[in-house]
Amino acid sequence: MRKGRLRSFAARTAIPAALILIVAGRWPLRERKVEAFPVPGPRTVAEWPTADGVGGAHHSALADITPANVASLEVAWTYRTGDVNDGKDGKAATAFEATPVMVDGVLYLSTPGSRVVALDAETGRRRWSFDAAVDRSAQSLIASRGVSVWLDPERPEGDPCQRRVFLAALDARLFALDARDGRPCADFGDRGQVDLGAGVDRIEGRRADYQQTAPPAVVNGLVIVGSKISDSKVADAPSGVVRAFDARTGERRWSWEPLPGVGGFAESGDFVPAGAANAWATLTVDAERDLVFVPTGSASPDHWGGLRPGDDLYANSLVALRASTGERVWHYQMVHHDLWDYDLPAPAALVTVRRGGRDIPAVAQATKMGYVFILDRETGEPLFPVEERPVPASDVPGEVVSPTQPIPVLPRPLAPLELAPEDAWGLTPLDRFACRRQVEALRSEGIFTPPSLRGSVAYPGFIGGMEWGGVAFDPVSGLLVTNTNRVATVATLVPAGEVKSDGYDGDAHVSVARQTPAPYGVKRGVLLSPLGIPCTPPPWGMLHAVDTRTGEVRWEVPLGTSRDLTKVPIPWRWGSVNLGGPVISGGLVFIAASMDRRIRAFDLATGALAWEHALPASGQATPLTYRARPGGRQFVVIAAGGHGGLRSSLGDAVVAFALPAKDERPEAGS
Repeated sequence: MRKGRLRSFAARTAIPAALILIVAGRWPLRERKVEAFPVPGPRTVAEWPTADGVGGAHHSALADITPANVASLEVAWTYRTGDVNDGKDGKAATAFEATPVMVDGVLYLSTPGSRVVALDAETGRRRWSFDAAVDRSAQSLIASRGVSVWLDPERPEGDPCQRRVFLAALDARLFALDARDGRPCADFGDRGQVDLGAGVDRIEGRRADYQQTAPPAVVNGLVIVGSKISDSKVADAPSGVVRAFDARTGERRWSWEPLPGVGGFAESGDFVPAGAANAWATLTVDAERDLVFVPTGSASPDHWGGLRPGDDLYANSLVALRASTGERVWHYQMVHHDLWDYDLPAPAALVTVRRGGRDIPAVAQATKMGYVFILDRETGEPLFPVEERPVPASDVPGEVVSPTQPIPVLPRPLAPLELAPEDAWGLTPLDRFACRRQVEALRSEGIFTPPSLRGSVAYPGFIGGMEWGGVAFDPVSGLLVTNTNRVATVATLVPAGEVKSDGYDGDAHVSVARQTPAPYGVKRGVLLSPLGIPCTPPPWGMLHAVDTRTGEVRWEVPLGTSRDLTKVPIPWRWGSVNLGGPVISGGLVFIAASMDRRIRAFDLATGALAWEHALPASGQATPLTYRARPGGRQFVVIAAGGHGGLRSSLGDAVVAFALPAKDERPEAGS
């Protein structure tokens, strides 16, 4: 399955309408100054400098909006991008996944089709727009999760391109735009753009399989990018190289290959290099330590590892690179020899763990397996115990799985890890019986059951566990909040001669990939009942809070409902499949993500629902919050445009919420 993960999975494995309508140690301590989170006063500007906040932590110290007044939030403004499509006209369907950035009173955002829009952050009025002119007819689904901004400290104030907006367009072009008017910066690359496909190994003839959806990382005058790669069509997919470019000139400064020398021999005797292991999630930078954290995905092909024996080096790892040089500082592999499409899907979050009266700089990585790994930021050593535990062996000739996988003891898994026949669920007794029979016919021996010829259950499924929304971290309470999906999927290996092409195989709900020249292709789909609902018990989406001081789960609640998706609302809190992440501010967790057209706020201390509000479309994106001017209101902003791959309600809205003007904090005494 190509990287982007659920975007391409849902586009090619079209989750059926019925599913959519009803829808989860002891280590040496080091002392060092940790990042400060200054608390803004009511007159202080509070920016949102990257799509994932400061250090990927999705946190703001703003506290104008609290559990005491959140019920008064109202729509302050709405902006329509005009970029929405359901795919029925032969052009790509849209998935509006972007989180804007806010600096110097301006919101910068990307639309699904790689347009960049600058808005006045107070009023939502458009200042300018730029269109990368991506070919939409060549895609089945288009998405972009945001842009990045950079202020050149060497360029005089007011000069053209002193502040630059960087867009990594879907078709793998990197643009530098003048933040004042959106015009390409002529001194960057070729008249404002760099071809990111140039020089990538094995990309020839496969340009359509090499894309960009994440905002670039920018640190100390460098723009650093990963990639999104289709990695189940062929074993020798394009390289997942990570590269840094000069933010002024566009010249390449360094590159890092995740799979040097990894591969195996085909039946022909030819050596087949493994590809991918790319970073399609957002990269996180720690400028103080000159580090960039790279979450990598699986080596190609996804579900057959006979052509890439061993652990696959830096695949499925969190890799810390020296930001200035690209040198590897440390890595921690979270899946050995991945056969389950368990990419690291989310940006690493820079967090601080309080232990024994001392603050330890750490990094938290969310995974599709439902595990959260919390590692020392400087060494990569786990701050909570992680055990290598035995996992099931493969019964497919030529496949040798890793005998063990790393399992965190704390925090405990946030998603179920096993589906036995007696656990199968159904809306009716007949539905449940049919689900039970399906599970009995498949290999289902818990997490890391390898793909098989009779079919194997992956639980959590290919969509997670956690997905690209990542985590939010509150430095005061030490709570880490994340959302999960709880839907099982099935991977079935098929003799290569029976798979003629990639795509659908007579069933709109099952995708097929060839994995050439592997001896097996693969069929993939969601484990569904005859009624088209999950065979896994609800809730199908959850929100969790983990105490990073102890590793214990503080609370967890269902996330999402079916109220906007069914003609007869279902009264039970069954949650839903969700895409997008949380933001913490003022003792609240703001999140949309679910399949219904709602944004919600939960009490950070208890998980209680504190507020919810209707949206023009479902919000498969992560919110942001900011104050744009001294004495101004705090805004919470969400992209509400739905997801064409999920078949959620589509739209093109950017919606800003704020307290009524009369509820603003008084300026006097501030």
